[in-house]
Amino acid sequence: LATTQKEAATVTTEQAAARLSIGITKTKSLIRSGDLHSVKIGRLRRVTRGSLDDYVQRLWITQNGVDE
Repeated sequence: LATTQKEAATVTTEQAAARLSIGITKTKSLIRSGDLHSVKIGRLRRVTRGSLDDYVQRLWITQNGVDE
């Protein structure tokens, strides 16, 4: 039997940085500016997977002027 594992709804700031291929300092700057959305779970800061997709889509639109 093959089991499938659901991906977590959120990722750490370090994981978000890795997914965007940017540094942790830039990632935290994007979070502080509101360009990348995050949530707090207890004392932990987590970035939602949807916010990563939204950020990349906004970059695409800004740079290309079209929505693909």
